[in-house]
Amino acid sequence: MNLFDKKIVFFILGTALVFGAFFVWALGGRSIEINKEREIKSEEPVLKYPASPLSGLPCENYHRRPIAVILAEDPVTRPLAGLSEADLVFEMSVITGSITRMMAVYVCGSPFEIGSLRSARHDFIPLAMGLDAVLAHWGGSHYSLDKLNTGIMENIDALKNPFNAFFQKKEIPQPHNGFTSIERLINSAEKLVYRLEGEFEGYPHIEQIIDNRQQIAKALEISYSYPYNIRYQYNSETNSYLRFRADKPETDKNNNKRIEAKVIVIMRAASRQIEGPYYNDVDVEGKGECQIYQNGEVVSCVWQKDKNDPKSKLYFLDESGQEIKFTPGQIWIEIAEPDQKITWQ
Repeated sequence: MNLFDKKIVFFILGTALVFGAFFVWALGGRSIEINKEREIKSEEPVLKYPASPLSGLPCENYHRRPIAVILAEDPVTRPLAGLSEADLVFEMSVITGSITRMMAVYVCGSPFEIGSLRSARHDFIPLAMGLDAVLAHWGGSHYSLDKLNTGIMENIDALKNPFNAFFQKKEIPQPHNGFTSIERLINSAEKLVYRLEGEFEGYPHIEQIIDNRQQIAKALEISYSYPYNIRYQYNSETNSYLRFRADKPETDKNNNKRIEAKVIVIMRAASRQIEGPYYNDVDVEGKGECQIYQNGEVVSCVWQKDKNDPKSKLYFLDESGQEIKFTPGQIWIEIAEPDQKITWQ
């Protein structure tokens, strides 16, 4: 190889080395940039939603207007669908000393199926109005329909079934075959031009939960008549109350989840029969005694709701007149007679 050929070879090798070094440098720089981008992205805060005004749990639907659904409690309807996703549930006798019925209220949860539904009772109306809720029901007593037909509150009645909000299951005997879903109810409410954003001020919640894991497990029993009698078993490991009906575990038909309350309120309210054995009238407006069970403990309280304003909030106050803060999670408000037997042991 002559001198000219050697110079050409060295020139080619040198050029290759320069380009190789530049490529390695560029790739390394890009790698650093990518790593920096990853570091920046990893430092971005995780999206946190505000809390539901009812349960106090953060959720994407925190601003959604509550939807209150009247549910059956007859043994043939058990287990109910959608119960585990309710933010708050009211339960009371619709015939004094006999049949009970629920009103499950949804903000965060969006069950694909809720039911079975039953007819409304007039005592549920001011409770739903006090939460700024839309009431979903399958007909109702003439007392409740007389009120609703005046336009006292926005509601969705399955007997009218606006925009296909409800459906029936052929395999289940009437009147226990009525169902709905949050998606159907929201679609109906929207087309009925109902307001969809909630305005309820909410309940205060405890920010830091006291650790009660060392407490002895206790059971709360509510003497609704059999087979509507209720028991809650406190679980110190989860700081929640497992619910039983007629001594059987309460579950959700949609997901087989056990029903666990974080807060149970015993709301004492007198009732009386009207129209013989068919209906009763419950004093859910005014004031009365109550007890709140949470964190393995019980606290005495006073409930209060303005008799002259059905839209007024239902308050739970301590002895100094301050609102009692709830543990975040599902709330059950059990409405019981003043002399009804409640045991906590």
